[in-house]
Amino acid sequence: MIISRTPFRISFVGGGTDLELYYSKEDGMVLSTSIDKYIYVVVKRQVAIVEHKYRINWSTVEFKNRIDDIEHPIVREALRLMEIDFPIEITTFADIPANTGLGSSSSFAVGLLHVLFALKGRIAKKSELAAMAAQIEVDILGRKIGKQDHYAAAYGNLNVFSFHKDQSVSVEPIFYGNDARSSIQDRLMLFYTGLKRDASDVLKVQCENMNSKHQVLTKMKNLVPRLSEVIHRQQDLDDFGRILHSGWLLKKSLSGEVSTSQVDKYYQKAMDAGALGGKLLGAGGGGFLLFYVNPDNQGAVKKALSDLNHLPFKFENSGTRITYYD
Repeated sequence: MIISRTPFRISFVGGGTDLELYYSKEDGMVLSTSIDKYIYVVVKRQVAIVEHKYRINWSTVEFKNRIDDIEHPIVREALRLMEIDFPIEITTFADIPANTGLGSSSSFAVGLLHVLFALKGRIAKKSELAAMAAQIEVDILGRKIGKQDHYAAAYGNLNVFSFHKDQSVSVEPIFYGNDARSSIQDRLMLFYTGLKRDASDVLKVQCENMNSKHQVLTKMKNLVPRLSEVIHRQQDLDDFGRILHSGWLLKKSLSGEVSTSQVDKYYQKAMDAGALGGKLLGAGGGGFLLFYVNPDNQGAVKKALSDLNHLPFKFENSGTRITYYD
């Protein structure tokens, strides 16, 4: 039995420029961090007599004898790509519901590939896991999503990811001290809206508008070095919130699918209560709202958003890991 633990992520600025329609014209750039909320993938190679070759436990339970018959698309394509031709059982557990803007499907793809590599006795590089996970979701399954989530899940920590025309991805860690880490963490608040959506569906509309919105995406990308400098210099951390707010306004202008009247209402309530900025995580339409709030105002923000679930979190720095190997 082998178990992987793979983090979810929070993307701060630059999202959307990790789509091929953008980085095929000029480099994309995203600043994100992994957090201490995880998806666990358990794989067990069956060595005794079994009735079915493949058992996959997710929101349903599948019993299949052929890879082609497996309904879970990521499992199906990962088993095919890894050439798993022996009896196997796969089970998943997660700290956060799927389709909530924290990159759950990409984290699952990375975590699944990680345990399959381990099952075959191979140590996979983080770059290899991220690239293969993106290949499955974007190239094979044709999902209209970017590649940032796969790299954030694989590498962990706070990074700037750059996406290049030749399909390569550069990873630049942001160096900051423990004091800065604590100060930023203590000023970020996550709230679950209860609204779920498929990122691919939301991004389809954005992709259709990509040519006309290219300049907006470039402005969003240009926020990455600004935020990176704020974190590195630690001179005025409140600029963190202001940059998030600028990015959110730009993101909303990409498509009417990004926000909803209910989300806008929640956002304004938080701002009125003292938040300096924030954003809806993921492609948009639902999921988690992130806010930058100074400690003195956090009680007021929690009260203003009392009908939402507040989720405390910390930054995570290890990325996907094998936590059990037997």
